[in-house]
Amino acid sequence: MLGDGDYIGGMKSLFYLSTITALLLVSCGAKSSNSAPPAATNTNTSGGSLLTAPVDYLRAAGKAQQDMVKTVDTTSLDQAIQLFNVDKGRYPKDLNELVQERFIAKIPPVPYGTKLEYDAAVGKVSVVKQ
Repeated sequence: MLGDGDYIGGMKSLFYLSTITALLLVSCGAKSSNSAPPAATNTNTSGGSLLTAPVDYLRAAGKAQQDMVKTVDTTSLDQAIQLFNVDKGRYPKDLNELVQERFIAKIPPVPYGTKLEYDAAVGKVSVVKQ
């Protein structure tokens, strides 16, 4: 059997739930009536249709590959530095020492306008603008 407190608590929950539902319906209705369809706001030259989907995909994949080439993976350098520290008991004097001691095959190239900066005191590598 439910007491008066349970009945009032249930009514409050029902009131809050119906208020939230009403607010969501009003806000969704207002948003959909005032906004333009997504296709009308698309600024791509292809329009995003099913006919141009393969071209759009290839364009995006090419851009992703270009962006990937521009970045430098400092994580592998940090790991090599830590392995050097465990093996030798110190951080390398410079990044070339990692190559000489065969902890890495070569120092990775960096994008134009940047350089690798190595702090031998703490054993950290960062990419900085020149």
